[in-house]
Amino acid sequence: MTAIRVLLADDQPLIRAGFRALLELNDDITVVGEAGDGAQAVELAGRLLPDVALLDVRMPLLDGIQATRRIGGSPELNDVRVVILTNYALDEYVFAALRAGASGFLLKDIEPGDLVQSVRVAARGDALLSPSVTRRLIEEYVSTPPRPVPAPGQDRLTGREREIVALVARGLSNDEIAEHLVISVATAKTHVSRSMIKLGVRDRAQLVVFAYESGLVVPGAAGQTASRNS
Repeated sequence: MTAIRVLLADDQPLIRAGFRALLELNDDITVVGEAGDGAQAVELAGRLLPDVALLDVRMPLLDGIQATRRIGGSPELNDVRVVILTNYALDEYVFAALRAGASGFLLKDIEPGDLVQSVRVAARGDALLSPSVTRRLIEEYVSTPPRPVPAPGQDRLTGREREIVALVARGLSNDEIAEHLVISVATAKTHVSRSMIKLGVRDRAQLVVFAYESGLVVPGAAGQTASRNS
């Protein structure tokens, strides 16, 4: 099996060294490059094409958000999954990073085993947002929601898919969605995947962002979807 290629970007060499040592204990993960600032991270991402880029949120030259935006805006880097590293569970920059295209975030005090598993999760295209973290981010976000702007693809969603997206936006996992709707987990996952394809979003994290920014889910009432004609 091809090893997962990881790019590390942090302005503290000790943190990069620690993460590298932990990750490379696993045969299915290899660190292909290290960057000490955001600009170098973008350059290395373009040259090395890693599967996962772990970016510190606060770096010189370009911060993690700016670097994420540049990576996410480059078509040739569409398969690079960006994960933001932060010291704070609700860092003020985290949601901005998700809007910029990040697939999720990790705390720097993460347990070694969880770090490894998180890289694997990101590499296979799943979002690194646990339901509890998603809910907390949503609470922060809906306190000052932007003006909803319907996006292309929204009208292509079926009624069931709109319901599924609303549940994802509430922070429910596929297992929880399946239980809530009395369907199989596989069916729930299929609906989530189809919704992402129709809306042109890359992963679950982006689906949550889309749900609120497009008005598909009404801020302050996460369990309700906006009407089709609203």
